[in-house]
Amino acid sequence: MGVVLRYVNKHGCVIERFLAIVHVSDTSAISLKKTIDELFAKHKLSLSRLRGQGYDGASNMRGEYNGLKALILKENSSARYVHCFAHQLQLVVVAVAKSNRIVSDFFQYVTMIVNIIGASCKRKDKFRQLEHDRLVECLEKGDIVSGKGKNQEISLKRPGDTRWGSHYMTIIRLMSTWTSVLQVLENVYDDGTNDDNSGIATSLIDKMENYEFVFVMHLMKSLLGITNELSLALQQKDQNIVLAVSLIKTMKVRLQKLREEGWENFLDVVNKLCSNHLIPVPNMEENMRTRGRSRHNGQMITNFHHYRVEIFYQVLDMMVQEMSNRFSESSTEVLTCIACLDLKDSFSQFDIGKLLHLAELYPEDFSLTDRAILEDQLETYIQNIRGEFSMIEDLGSLAKKMVETGKNTIFPLAYCLIELALVLPVATASVERVFSAMKIIKTDLRNRMGDEWMNDSLVVYIEKDIFATIENEQILQHFQQMSTRRIQLPPLVCMSRSDAGGSSIKK
Repeated sequence: MGVVLRYVNKHGCVIERFLAIVHVSDTSAISLKKTIDELFAKHKLSLSRLRGQGYDGASNMRGEYNGLKALILKENSSARYVHCFAHQLQLVVVAVAKSNRIVSDFFQYVTMIVNIIGASCKRKDKFRQLEHDRLVECLEKGDIVSGKGKNQEISLKRPGDTRWGSHYMTIIRLMSTWTSVLQVLENVYDDGTNDDNSGIATSLIDKMENYEFVFVMHLMKSLLGITNELSLALQQKDQNIVLAVSLIKTMKVRLQKLREEGWENFLDVVNKLCSNHLIPVPNMEENMRTRGRSRHNGQMITNFHHYRVEIFYQVLDMMVQEMSNRFSESSTEVLTCIACLDLKDSFSQFDIGKLLHLAELYPEDFSLTDRAILEDQLETYIQNIRGEFSMIEDLGSLAKKMVETGKNTIFPLAYCLIELALVLPVATASVERVFSAMKIIKTDLRNRMGDEWMNDSLVVYIEKDIFATIENEQILQHFQQMSTRRIQLPPLVCMSRSDAGGSSIKK
């Protein structure tokens, strides 16, 4: 279990620090709670000072009655729970991909394409060579330019339900290597050594040269491109809940705008790719048979209705609906109140009544006397901030500016509300990075590394920006001053080999 602490330092900056990774043999909520208690006691931390907790949404973590969230809330009601926004966003993508039959089929075929391209070293080498030749040709024609970090070698990436942004990157790479992928599939068919592979390759070529496949590919690229921007923003360490909610609103607006105004431009882009790769474009006014039981009745619909209504509108509406269900402010009392701190449009959402209610939700931080004073302080605070900090649009920047100007001491209760909003976790990206780092620290060659040694190594590796400020001399002196050893540490020596083949030692 990885544990990361999020707090606001004395300069008003949001900081996330890796605390520890703990081996747990049992992942039940009770065992996890016991482990956290022991970890906090070891580092002399108090659970009563906890003001937020965030997990990835697993049942043992977010269970309403017996989950880790519930066990901590029983001990400290101020430790508000936030379901990781990045995980929720990925669940939206997965829900849409699985609910719509056409989109689900599309991703299944994409997975098959990725698998058959990477099934052997021979195919991988062929794919790399084709991409290399294509890039050289484009450079010679002047279609692309060379430079540091440009035109890097890429490979097809398999989409995964638990990997953020993997669906988007898969589609991007498939579109950029379209010609090379088709060529490799044609080579698999021409090889003919395995009838099954030849049949699969033929089917995949036919699918890629089908208009519906290209249409869905562009649609999912557009939708996932919008969600990917939000996903990357949520993974920033200094991200705060107010800005995250604002970004989600912006994304919903973009999705709605694409639905209402984006059809014509979208169709032009799809048709252009089809014409470039000689893929036949259907006449939108012609009829096509419907799928399912009604097909036996001879019912017909136009291609225009199929592509615009049954795919474009349906997928967009499903995406908007999932976003509304999973990111509903009204379902979370704390988020509704915290949204009043948003700085956009000159604090247009500022509501003293809701902020007073927010203070009531944190009785440990606001006494009855504080809540009586808070209303008048908020009146003065909003008038002062609107005039002096009107150019600031982010809550994190506002906290830093208040500390710089000393406003945090003039409006301590208002600043406390801002701190509470900033410490609420937005996403568990920092914890995910811990587990990625663990694969680097504990490898197959270091598989006997104990838990304590691995934890210490992870702390040094992950928080390298802190340890980079420590001089080597300080570390040497620390070890010299430790408890008496059997022998004194020898002076530093340099070993060198002489020309005659012997060895000499030089201090």
